Amino acid sequence: MQIKEEETNPITEPDVQQYLTFMIGAEEYAVSLLMVKEIIEYDTITEVPKTPEWVRGVINLRGSVVPVIDLAVKFRQSPSVAGKLTCIVITEVECEGEATVMGVMVDSVRQVIDLKPQEIEEPPTFGTRVKVDYLLGMARAGKKFCLILDTEKVLSTDELLELPDSVAEPENLEPEDASGEVPAVVDASMGELEEPAESSPE
Repeated sequence: MQIKEEETNPITEPDVQQYLTFMIGAEEYAVSLLMVKEIIEYDTITEVPKTPEWVRGVINLRGSVVPVIDLAVKFRQSPSVAGKLTCIVITEVECEGEATVMGVMVDSVRQVIDLKPQEIEEPPTFGTRVKVDYLLGMARAGKKFCLILDTEKVLSTDELLELPDSVAEPENLEPEDASGEVPAVVDASMGELEEPAESSPE
């Protein structure tokens, strides 16, 4: 489903902004409708090696390669599982002054809502799985709150741009893995450190 220009600019009250809401897990999120180009059905995604775990892969969108982000993983949740309602929200964000198209995998799309500035509250400093830096605020959605995402920060391409350098130079990294533990160094002539060879009796 493509978002047409007339759909993003209906006759509304001054200062009212429109947001597209969607579900990831049990939480409802929203992004500015101005950032959304279209919504497509979840289809074949090609995995790309040596990319962050929150990059689901890439899709071919009318001849263009578009990366697809799994926000559930980025928000420290279990990876999304594709279902009947799973969609990919195609967004456009600014990267170094240029428009970059990226896809967001969501469990389901909910609705388009109109919000006035006074209806958006400050993001909470605790109690959510999402970094505060990723939030513009939150708005009431029934008995719960809908978290409004800062698209430019959530879908920042800085990490993607830096990835090739970090992958291409693994030998320059400090001998410490992501868990904070120093990995054991194995000498091919001596065998595994965990099971040192015992000296044979004289």
